[in-house]
This record gives sequence, structure tokens and C-alpha cells, in this order.
Amino acid sequence: MTYDAFRRSQTTAHDALIALGKTVDDGGLEKDLTELVKLRVSQMNGCAFCVQLHLNIARKLAVDEVKLDLVSAWRDAGVFSPRERAAFQWAERLTRLHGEEACDADTAGLHDHFDDREAVLLTITIGTINAWNRIARGLRFAPPLS
Repeated sequence: MTYDAFRRSQTTAHDALIALGKTVDDGGLEKDLTELVKLRVSQMNGCAFCVQLHLNIARKLAVDEVKLDLVSAWRDAGVFSPRERAAFQWAERLTRLHGEEACDADTAGLHDHFDDREAVLLTITIGTINAWNRIARGLRFAPPLS
């Protein structure tokens, strides 16, 4: 199934997911940060559609190409800010739950760099991209190459 076919056949579900993204955008969390997080989660989940989509968006936002190249190796890259690193750590923790809840150490690292409102917006971003990844992989959306 194509992305457009999904959008047409499940308008309500599609629009609800889009609305979650708009909530984050309107909430003031930096768009370049959310795109980096969406890219990292999509890499983790092996979603070619979402990886390419968020690379395309990040490039339009003029996110540093070196950062885009090194998202998958963020721990060792030395190019990400402490805030970006905390966001990646939180994204990886929530994406790989393995039946466990986030612990105090996980949330402490998050709250060192994000206030409560920002932490909620980041968590919504992570949850939403995980949903998109599963939909896109499950329905086998082709990557948007342009």
C-alpha cells in the first residue's frame, strides 16, 4: 500500500497522527531536534519510508549534514549537544521498552535538559514516530525519494 492510499482509506487515523505532530510543532519544541529524534527512532525501527521522509525534512530545515550522517552513532559522534544526546537517550529508552518502565535515571537525564512541557512534547514525538514506523513498515510504504 502507498502512503497516499493509506491517507485516503484511513483519513481519520491519518489526520489524528498528523494532529499529534502539529501539537508538538505548535508547542515550541525545536523542529530540528524533533526531526533528528524521528530519524533516530526510524533508524532503530528499520523504517525506510520514515528515515527518508525525515532526512528530506531535516535537509529542508538546513540541519547540519554531519549530524544527519552520524545520528545512528550519536553516542560516539561528538557533534551533538547535551540536549540532543538526552533526547536520543530518551527516544531509545522509549522505543526499546522490553516490558520495562523508564527508571528514575532515565527521567533524571531527560529533566536535566527538558522542562516538564518539553519532556511531554518529546515523549509525544517519540510515541507518534513509533506508531508511524509500525504503520509504514506494516503496510510497506515505499520511501519518498524526492
